[in-house]
Amino acid sequence: MGHSGRPGFNISGESAAEQRMDDEIMKIGCFALMEPFTPMRRQFEVIRELGFDYADLTDNHDGSTLGAEYGFAASFSLDEHPATIREMVAEFGLTLTSVCAHGNLLDPASPSRYGTMEIIKAIRLAHHLGVQQVITTEGDPKTGFAEGLSREEKLFSIREKLHEPVRWARELGIDLLLEPHGELTDTVEGMSAILEALGNEDVVGVNLDTGNSWLGGGEPMEFIKAFGPRIKHVHWKDMEEEWVPKRGTKFGCGMGMIPLGDGVVGIRAIVESLLESGFDGPTTLEVAGPENVRKSAERLREWSS
Repeated sequence: MGHSGRPGFNISGESAAEQRMDDEIMKIGCFALMEPFTPMRRQFEVIRELGFDYADLTDNHDGSTLGAEYGFAASFSLDEHPATIREMVAEFGLTLTSVCAHGNLLDPASPSRYGTMEIIKAIRLAHHLGVQQVITTEGDPKTGFAEGLSREEKLFSIREKLHEPVRWARELGIDLLLEPHGELTDTVEGMSAILEALGNEDVVGVNLDTGNSWLGGGEPMEFIKAFGPRIKHVHWKDMEEEWVPKRGTKFGCGMGMIPLGDGVVGIRAIVESLLESGFDGPTTLEVAGPENVRKSAERLREWSS
């Protein structure tokens, strides 16, 4: 630890994790949803106990929520003062690599749905936290209205709902990354259509989720070939054999339940392909269970060495 009076920071203001960034082939972090029914501070504590230097700011919400207020939900308010989050992260010597802002971009806009306003708030929060990346996606339809949209109408809905977030990302110097987590983003063709519609290639990029893209019927290796340098972040998860019949019918899942390499996605080849493409961004484990997390990290370090 440093001696600047801020835990986890050296005299120049860099965290211990940031000092090691240039020495690592792959930056490996964890979702800040490691232990159920505990507050966000405990998530960061677990991540540090597991030996990681990096974390996503995962769950978040508008305004207030009873669960976070009373300590049984790991969620930060998008209206939280940035210093509160910075101090909590610094306490454990961690570096945040992204703010997750997974939206519902197909159903009608509503105060009860995470959409344009929340994504803009996430971009502003990331800016104040000094975090470069905000990750979003379209999600899958949950209303008859959205289910009845044509492909072109769905594409327009995504484009319309992300128009202002893209402007804010440009204004504040944030990378807005689209993750495979829906009918369109889960395939190279669909993701390409969204990226073309949004433009702003220097602002809008891709967060490759290995499990989601595979589950939705896509091929992670094809994402790497198609998008190469636009892939700025990776969410790692492997999928069990039992998921094979569900490919192309489910769009995204929360956490992988097995270590990377024990499933059917082909993670090792993906790691090698990413590194060959020149990828050097942060990555995040979406893996449940401490032993599965440890084993996954060990394998990633071995495969990327």
